[in-house]
Amino acid sequence: MTFNTLLTLERSDRPQPRSDTETQMALEKSLMHFGIMHGTSPVMERLYQQVDRVATTDATVLLVGESGTGKEVIANAIHHASKRSEQPFVAVNCGAIPAHLIEAALFGHEKGSFTGAVKQHIGYFEHASGGTLFLDEITEMPVDMQVKLLRVLECGKFLRVGGDEEVKVDVRLIAATNRDLDTAVKQGNLREDLMYRLAVFPIRIPPLRERGTDIEALAGHFLNELNEKSQAQKNFSRSSLDVIRSYSWPGNVRELKNVVQRAYIIGTDTLNIEDCISDLSTKKPTVHEGYLNFFVGTPLADAQKEIILATLKHYSGNKRLTAEALGISLKTLYNRLKEY
Repeated sequence: MTFNTLLTLERSDRPQPRSDTETQMALEKSLMHFGIMHGTSPVMERLYQQVDRVATTDATVLLVGESGTGKEVIANAIHHASKRSEQPFVAVNCGAIPAHLIEAALFGHEKGSFTGAVKQHIGYFEHASGGTLFLDEITEMPVDMQVKLLRVLECGKFLRVGGDEEVKVDVRLIAATNRDLDTAVKQGNLREDLMYRLAVFPIRIPPLRERGTDIEALAGHFLNELNEKSQAQKNFSRSSLDVIRSYSWPGNVRELKNVVQRAYIIGTDTLNIEDCISDLSTKKPTVHEGYLNFFVGTPLADAQKEIILATLKHYSGNKRLTAEALGISLKTLYNRLKEY
């Protein structure tokens, strides 16, 4: 049994066609929300239930979802619904910190512990003490650092870099990743013992394409925000509503919000979403949970390039495994990569 069996999946039915009046009512109706999360679809209602149950505890939470699904928003909601809500919420993107600096960033360092350490530095764990520490993209953390993180989770103590006295902290940890966990463990990007220690309460964040009528309602929500800010009364065109419903939104909520904002900037009284999606090159292949999706009519050379690059990324840059998976020689792979 793999870890993924712990993450249950509920898919909402595809939205049924509705009249223009019903559509407008859906866009104008205030969205049901939990804290700062929005949506009324079955998968979101289940997500609210999970947040509600875990927020009142100090259990470590592991959020798993594609980029742009709002993992930090959900971590924030858990924090604000908890008994730690008056204490700090500290968000850290593990992939944005250089490997040689991440230990000092998380745990701090003492003065003189390395070149450039001119004074004592307090790390993210101490800044978050009493509150919640959100570690996004946990699979980007170096494996040797994952060992130290595991120890902190077990005993609540750590040493600053260059220090000899243990620092004790009271931190509720929420971690997140956009990777498949079983694959990350097999490829050595995530320690199995850390995965199970983080996943005291795992939550799968549904991609936008699984959220049914939430998609058009969220688009209306973002449009209303822009209208209020600009004191305007812009609306979506009928064709835009069709595009909003039918497009797969590979970038999820983040992409939807950005597209609405772009359409708002370049539009007049009526917004044409389809123009903005075209500008964003939607015919570029997209990857979803190990599957590469192409639009019909993609040039063969482009498709081949995307397959090779996606497979190389899947195997974390291992060219031998990539060549074997693609059924080509290692020399051929090197030649193709040199061309790209």
